[in-house]
This record gives sequence, C-alpha cells and structure tokens, in this order.
Amino acid sequence: MSGPVKRSMMIAGHATSISLEPVFWDALRDAADAEAIPLNALVARIDAERIEADVPSNLASAIRVWLFERARATPFP
Repeated sequence: MSGPVKRSMMIAGHATSISLEPVFWDALRDAADAEAIPLNALVARIDAERIEADVPSNLASAIRVWLFERARATPFP
C-alpha cells in the first residue's frame, strides 16, 4: 500500500488539504460517482456530519470511517 496522498479542495467555501492513502481516494471517488455528485460535495457532506459529532475527529479520519461504514452496509452478492 502506498503512503498518503495530499489533495486540496474547496469545502464550505474554503480551501483545505486532505491526506488519504490512494485506496481511500479511489473509494471516495467511486462513492461520489455512485451518488452522481462531485467529490468535493461528498467530502463537504462528510465534513458537516463530522462537525455535528459530540467529539469531532479530523476530516481524514471521518472520511475513512464513512467509507468503512458504507462498505459494511453494502450487502455481499
């Protein structure tokens, strides 16, 4: 597995950098495509959910957890 890749994007009107391993970037892109929304819109939604938590994690962790929960909710064929 490759190390984290840092990417910049606009979220809620401000630029932010996110570091994720390539496998998570791929999964995040697939999730955005499946929902037919831009990648930054999906990240903004995850960020909004993260901020509402009792103890907000950092954004990269929130993305990883969101992807894990999404995968876990997907039924196996």
